[in-house]
Amino acid sequence: MSAVPLLDVRDLTVEFATRRGTVRAVERVDLSIGKGETLAVVGESGSGKSVTSYAVMRILDRAGRIAAGTVTFSGMALRDLPEGEMRDLRGWEISMIFQNPRAALNPIRPVGRQIEDVLLQHGQAGRGNARARAVEVLESVRIARPAERYHAYPFELSGGMCQRVVIALALACRPQLLIADEPTTGLDVTTQKSVMELVTELTRARGMSTLLITHDLGLAAAYCDRVVVMEKGRVVETASASAIFRAPSHAYTRRLMRATPRPGAGLRDLLPEGAAPFPPAPIPGAPLLVVEGLVKEYPRAGGSLLGRLAGRAPAEAPFRAVDGIGFEIRRGESVGLVGESGCGKSTTSMMIMRLLDPTAGRIAFDGEDIGAIPARRFASSAARRRIQMVFQDPTDSLNPRHSAARAIADPIRRLGTLRGAALAARVEELASLVGLPAALLDRFPHQLSGGQKARVGIARAIALNPELVVLDEPTAALDVSVQAVVLNLLHELKLRLGMSYLFVSHDLNVVRLLCDRVLVMRAGAIVEEGPVERVLGNPAAAYTRELLAAIPHPPA
Repeated sequence: MSAVPLLDVRDLTVEFATRRGTVRAVERVDLSIGKGETLAVVGESGSGKSVTSYAVMRILDRAGRIAAGTVTFSGMALRDLPEGEMRDLRGWEISMIFQNPRAALNPIRPVGRQIEDVLLQHGQAGRGNARARAVEVLESVRIARPAERYHAYPFELSGGMCQRVVIALALACRPQLLIADEPTTGLDVTTQKSVMELVTELTRARGMSTLLITHDLGLAAAYCDRVVVMEKGRVVETASASAIFRAPSHAYTRRLMRATPRPGAGLRDLLPEGAAPFPPAPIPGAPLLVVEGLVKEYPRAGGSLLGRLAGRAPAEAPFRAVDGIGFEIRRGESVGLVGESGCGKSTTSMMIMRLLDPTAGRIAFDGEDIGAIPARRFASSAARRRIQMVFQDPTDSLNPRHSAARAIADPIRRLGTLRGAALAARVEELASLVGLPAALLDRFPHQLSGGQKARVGIARAIALNPELVVLDEPTAALDVSVQAVVLNLLHELKLRLGMSYLFVSHDLNVVRLLCDRVLVMRAGAIVEEGPVERVLGNPAAAYTRELLAAIPHPPA
């Protein structure tokens, strides 16, 4: 690594003008990245990680400004660089992988054309060879059939594939510095591993430097040379990755380490010391949900519609997303459903929730075949209130025009009988159950933190005292400390209210903490199932071992 840093940030202070006055989001931050070095910036949401990177890129929104400090890149002072010159640097010398790949891509433009735009903008291709160069870039990030994918729109690609396209866009012009802002959030562990190994391989091969922004300490430990820890806009600790995980010096770093799920840790181990122990869990009772031979098929095109109607182009066999699976969930039991993206987890949970109709098979809830009830009619059936769901994204699952109180009250209004003062009292009771302060009930989603929105979603799901709750990645987008609190909350509620959980996740460490049994799903089929300790401690299936091997862990 060169003695002269490629990027040098000194005393950086960033402020935002708000209705309530000036907010200082970043205060006197120092960090540097050498040539060929990978630096992690870790911390919780609101710690200033992303704002720091936006300041480096000079892409703060209108309300934000660099109030003090310097940003020097390759000897150039970026803070006072004219916008035209800064625009030339972005994508050419400094590039960025954004957190949400689908939001970063233009939804109405083929991905190949979007790569062409970057190449043409920075003079890396001409009109005559832009398409061939775009296909080469897609091939460099290991996208299968790149010439075909050139024409694909983002909605036609999986999350992992979209992330590879975003990486292709970022690396198209071979920049010196790559900023990766939470590049693996929401990806399953094997896709996460392949994406990070791809970024690491490409940056090393090209002699690039990388700034990785993450709240995943395991990721930082596995892929970074040094780590910068930020809390409330300030840098509280900087050290080599090995040193910071072996002996963290700051209390905040130790708290993050403690909250990170790891093998051998229990739920209470994730919380600050002194948390009260859980009461003993009851022995699961009789089967509550029984799934037998469940199948979900989707038709494929197989030629033009006119050709198929004329008998000239027979339709292809339908795609089988769920292939004859069966399992049961007992009363008071938590069952994890794990696997990679596209394996059929969400399709299975949507059929159990009766938001999708199965092609074949039986879904029996408390002895009633609810799979025989069409999805459009199930919403008004008596069983609807007994099965509820906590959705993956706490922001997208809440109506932005409804207050927290209205969101919690909505299922009671639709399927319950309480009104007026009794309804308001029930909403306050639910808020208290999930640890949401009553003072926040009149706030709207944008006025709540990620953890607070997650609590609103949980309160809404338990409002009707359901017997089964389907949890679809409820902590995937949360910081490790908030995740620890939410997981403990879910476990306490299950014990207190006697609920059963179907926990859909790709995070095996989280499943290990919350679930009694686990189902491992691949390509629409269940390849392994059993008690969590046995399946995740001594897996029989090679695929389960592959999932476990892909999990990055901080050093013990």
